[in-house]
Amino acid sequence: MRKILIANRGEIALRVMRSAKEMGIATVAIYSEADRNAPFVRYADEAVCVGPPPSAQSYLRGDKIIEICKELGVDGIHPGYGFLSENAGFATAVRAAGITLIGPSPEAMNVMGDKLSAKNAARKYNIPMVPGTEGAVNDVEEAKRTALEVGLPVLIKASAGGGGKGMRIVEKIEDLEEQMTRAISEAQSAFGDGSVFIERYVAGPRHIEIQVLADNHGNVVYLFERECSIQRRHQKVVEEAPSSVLTPELRAAMGKSACDVARSCDYSGAGTVEFLVDENLNYYFLEMNTRLQVEHPVSEMITGIDLVKEQINVARGEKLSFTQDDLKINGHSLEVRVYAEDPTNNFLPDIGRLVTYRKPSGPGVRVDDGFEEGMDIPIYYDPMISKLITHGKDRMEAIQRMVRAIDDYDITGCQTTLPFCRWAIQHEAFVSGNFDTHFVKKYFTPEVLQVSDEDEMEIAALAALHAFSNKVKQQEVVVPTNGKSSSWKSRRMGV
Repeated sequence: MRKILIANRGEIALRVMRSAKEMGIATVAIYSEADRNAPFVRYADEAVCVGPPPSAQSYLRGDKIIEICKELGVDGIHPGYGFLSENAGFATAVRAAGITLIGPSPEAMNVMGDKLSAKNAARKYNIPMVPGTEGAVNDVEEAKRTALEVGLPVLIKASAGGGGKGMRIVEKIEDLEEQMTRAISEAQSAFGDGSVFIERYVAGPRHIEIQVLADNHGNVVYLFERECSIQRRHQKVVEEAPSSVLTPELRAAMGKSACDVARSCDYSGAGTVEFLVDENLNYYFLEMNTRLQVEHPVSEMITGIDLVKEQINVARGEKLSFTQDDLKINGHSLEVRVYAEDPTNNFLPDIGRLVTYRKPSGPGVRVDDGFEEGMDIPIYYDPMISKLITHGKDRMEAIQRMVRAIDDYDITGCQTTLPFCRWAIQHEAFVSGNFDTHFVKKYFTPEVLQVSDEDEMEIAALAALHAFSNKVKQQEVVVPTNGKSSSWKSRRMGV
């Protein structure tokens, strides 16, 4: 594989290109007109404009991307995450064009892309499941019987869903019909598939996922877990590795289950198996993401494995260069997602120009980004500016290092999630490890950031006053003037 095209943009495009460059592989960037001056475009060996700013006219143009690959003699395509990364139709077209997709087969994507078929595949290996329906349910009476059997509250979920769409919690049986109708309608609108299923609602769950790697020679390993329970609107905001609650025995059991899920669909490459863990540390299979995850850096930090390089090696037909026994957890890592959003205004996007943009640095600090000072954040895409990652010898050092890195991160021109992340990782529930996916709902209100700002302003004012007082004392030396000292200075110095 001598040349790869990165079918993505921003920080993930840059991150893939850097690993490819270290491997001596040439890179091709595609970009929309909105990204013409982005750093990833300049970093690539070649770059081609793929269309206007809207994703449907640029980054989602699979036919155009394949055409560019043929023109430039591209051997492989890395899809990053989002856009076409889990599109089985695109994967099929890439294969038909004689190009290697740096990712799993379209067959594996199809199996794991639908929550019901994913559960059916995982059942062959006796993976723990949340009690509920085994297939789609359309009949309201059947849904009611299932809800009463598994016990209320229940969760109605879209089979093709994601990001919280097509999802409804039902606490009273008389509300089930209305909520089911709404879930089906939302799923049909968002995914073109109105199939829904029902499962018991796990109260106070933790969201823990296992990173897996598989080659084409039957080898499957897991690179331990990531804790992703700090979420807002079902979107992850803070991630860490390892989790603060998993025992070595539970970690091994979940790791085996994750590898079995990968085996159930003949998986190849890097993937993530997601689980819910209840208050009694029982775990249940949730879904599998057939791509690189946004939060993959924390797994890289604790294992020393470059996941992108491994993806490329597997796509080239190579065997994994290590075994499960070779993998060890080294320290602790945190990642916060830095979005151009206003946490005090319901996390609404706050698009603007990066008037100031200076990244933190120092030991154990990593920034994956795709912006520079003076750039505008496009309105057409996800408003993530960067991922800020820290690594320490233990969890407390990783947290303290993250606080320092956030304080060193200088961004002006738009509101960001940095203040929220700083507050979250210092909250007693997070520090103690006693939290779940309801963390934001339980503890966060916009006022906590305003109080924090006021406290910091008061501390800063007191510090400034203290510094000024010291300076005055140092300068208040009695200077004779015609044999007399200043009466004001005499009084100030208590003379």
